[in-house]
Amino acid sequence: MYIPDDSSEVRVRGWRTLAALHCDLERTLEGVLRPHGLSVVEYTVLEALARQDGWHLRMKQLARVAALSDSAATRMVNRLEARGLLARVLCTTDRRGVSTELTAAGRDLLATAKPAHDAALCRALEESPLIGELAALLGSLTETGEPAR
Repeated sequence: MYIPDDSSEVRVRGWRTLAALHCDLERTLEGVLRPHGLSVVEYTVLEALARQDGWHLRMKQLARVAALSDSAATRMVNRLEARGLLARVLCTTDRRGVSTELTAAGRDLLATAKPAHDAALCRALEESPLIGELAALLGSLTETGEPAR
Protein backbone atom coordinates (compact mmCIF):
# COMPACT_ATOMS: atom_id res chain seq x y z
CA MET A 1 0.00 0.00 0.00
CA TYR A 2 1.39 3.40 -1.04
CA ILE A 3 1.10 6.30 1.36
CA PRO A 4 1.78 9.63 -0.36
CA ASP A 5 4.56 11.67 1.18
CA ASP A 6 3.43 15.29 1.20
CA SER A 7 6.83 16.42 2.45
CA SER A 8 8.39 15.12 -0.77
CA GLU A 9 6.11 17.35 -2.86
CA VAL A 10 6.85 20.27 -0.54
CA ARG A 11 10.56 19.71 -1.09
CA VAL A 12 10.14 19.57 -4.87
CA ARG A 13 8.08 22.79 -4.92
CA GLY A 14 10.54 24.33 -2.49
CA TRP A 15 13.48 23.38 -4.71
CA ARG A 16 11.81 24.99 -7.73
CA THR A 17 11.10 28.13 -5.71
CA LEU A 18 14.65 28.20 -4.37
CA ALA A 19 16.02 27.86 -7.91
CA ALA A 20 13.81 30.74 -9.06
CA LEU A 21 14.94 32.87 -6.11
CA HIS A 22 18.58 32.08 -6.90
CA CYS A 23 18.05 33.13 -10.53
CA ASP A 24 16.43 36.42 -9.43
CA LEU A 25 19.19 37.14 -6.92
CA GLU A 26 21.94 36.33 -9.41
CA ARG A 27 20.39 38.65 -12.02
CA THR A 28 20.19 41.47 -9.44
CA LEU A 29 23.75 40.93 -8.22
CA GLU A 30 25.16 40.72 -11.76
CA GLY A 31 23.69 44.16 -12.44
CA VAL A 32 25.19 45.62 -9.27
CA LEU A 33 28.62 44.03 -9.80
CA ARG A 34 28.93 44.83 -13.52
CA PRO A 35 30.09 48.45 -12.92
CA HIS A 36 32.88 46.99 -10.76
CA GLY A 37 33.94 44.69 -13.60
CA LEU A 38 32.92 41.53 -11.71
CA SER A 39 30.54 38.66 -12.26
CA VAL A 40 28.77 36.99 -9.34
CA VAL A 41 31.12 33.99 -9.55
CA GLU A 42 34.20 36.23 -9.60
CA TYR A 43 32.88 38.18 -6.61
CA THR A 44 32.18 34.89 -4.80
CA VAL A 45 35.77 33.77 -5.36
CA LEU A 46 37.28 37.08 -4.20
CA GLU A 47 35.05 37.11 -1.13
CA ALA A 48 35.89 33.49 -0.27
CA LEU A 49 39.61 34.22 -0.60
CA ALA A 50 39.24 37.30 1.63
CA ARG A 51 37.79 35.11 4.41
CA GLN A 52 40.78 32.74 4.43
CA ASP A 53 43.86 33.05 6.59
CA GLY A 54 46.55 34.28 4.22
CA TRP A 55 43.91 35.05 1.56
CA HIS A 56 44.49 31.82 -0.35
CA LEU A 57 42.71 28.62 -1.42
CA ARG A 58 43.87 25.57 -3.32
CA MET A 59 42.50 25.31 -6.84
CA LYS A 60 40.15 22.40 -5.95
CA GLN A 61 38.74 24.40 -3.03
CA LEU A 62 38.25 27.43 -5.23
CA ALA A 63 36.38 25.35 -7.82
CA ARG A 64 34.10 24.01 -5.09
CA VAL A 65 33.44 27.48 -3.63
CA ALA A 66 32.54 28.83 -7.07
CA ALA A 67 30.54 25.70 -8.04
CA LEU A 68 32.68 25.34 -11.16
CA SER A 69 34.37 22.42 -12.86
CA ASP A 70 38.15 22.30 -12.49
CA SER A 71 38.65 23.53 -16.06
CA ALA A 72 36.14 26.40 -15.68
CA ALA A 73 37.80 27.41 -12.41
CA THR A 74 41.19 27.45 -14.14
CA ARG A 75 39.85 29.71 -16.90
CA MET A 76 38.34 32.06 -14.31
CA VAL A 77 41.59 32.15 -12.33
CA ASN A 78 43.44 32.96 -15.56
CA ARG A 79 41.12 35.94 -16.14
CA LEU A 80 41.37 37.21 -12.55
CA GLU A 81 45.14 36.70 -12.53
CA ALA A 82 45.49 38.65 -15.80
CA ARG A 83 43.61 41.52 -14.12
CA GLY A 84 45.96 41.38 -11.11
CA LEU A 85 43.17 40.43 -8.68
CA LEU A 86 44.70 37.14 -7.62
CA ALA A 87 47.93 35.24 -8.07
CA ARG A 88 48.92 31.60 -8.20
CA VAL A 89 51.40 30.45 -5.58
CA LEU A 90 53.00 27.10 -4.87
CA CYS A 91 51.48 25.35 -1.88
CA THR A 92 53.91 25.42 1.04
CA THR A 93 52.86 21.98 2.31
CA ASP A 94 52.72 20.21 -1.08
CA ARG A 95 55.08 21.53 -3.74
CA ARG A 96 52.92 19.95 -6.46
CA GLY A 97 49.87 21.90 -5.33
CA VAL A 98 48.93 25.37 -6.49
CA SER A 99 46.95 27.86 -4.47
CA THR A 100 45.28 31.06 -5.51
CA GLU A 101 45.94 34.11 -3.40
CA LEU A 102 44.04 37.37 -3.24
CA THR A 103 46.23 40.32 -4.18
CA ALA A 104 46.07 43.84 -2.76
CA ALA A 105 44.23 44.93 -5.93
CA GLY A 106 41.72 42.10 -5.39
CA ARG A 107 41.18 43.14 -1.77
CA ASP A 108 40.70 46.76 -2.86
CA LEU A 109 38.18 45.85 -5.56
CA LEU A 110 36.30 43.59 -3.16
CA ALA A 111 36.16 46.37 -0.57
CA THR A 112 34.73 48.71 -3.22
CA ALA A 113 32.14 46.23 -4.55
CA LYS A 114 31.06 44.68 -1.22
CA PRO A 115 28.78 47.48 0.07
CA ALA A 116 26.79 47.58 -3.19
CA HIS A 117 26.63 43.76 -3.33
CA ASP A 118 25.48 43.40 0.28
CA ALA A 119 22.89 46.18 0.04
CA ALA A 120 21.45 44.76 -3.19
CA LEU A 121 21.32 41.26 -1.71
CA CYS A 122 19.52 42.42 1.44
CA ARG A 123 17.08 44.52 -0.57
CA ALA A 124 16.36 41.67 -3.02
CA LEU A 125 15.76 39.19 -0.20
CA GLU A 126 13.45 41.59 1.64
CA GLU A 127 11.46 42.39 -1.49
CA SER A 128 11.23 38.92 -3.00
CA PRO A 129 7.76 37.39 -2.94
CA LEU A 130 9.43 33.97 -3.17
CA ILE A 131 10.77 34.12 0.40
CA GLY A 132 7.35 33.40 1.89
CA GLU A 133 6.88 30.49 -0.47
CA LEU A 134 10.04 28.88 0.93
CA ALA A 135 8.62 28.62 4.49
CA ALA A 136 7.06 25.23 3.73
CA LEU A 137 10.40 23.90 2.42
CA LEU A 138 12.25 25.10 5.51
CA GLY A 139 9.60 23.46 7.69
CA SER A 140 9.88 20.15 5.85
CA LEU A 141 13.64 20.12 6.43
CA THR A 142 13.43 20.38 10.23
CA GLU A 143 12.45 17.66 12.68
CA THR A 144 9.58 19.67 14.12
CA GLY A 145 8.11 20.69 10.79
CA GLU A 146 8.39 24.34 11.81
CA PRO A 147 10.36 26.77 9.62
CA ALA A 148 13.97 27.13 10.74
CA ARG A 149 14.81 30.45 12.34
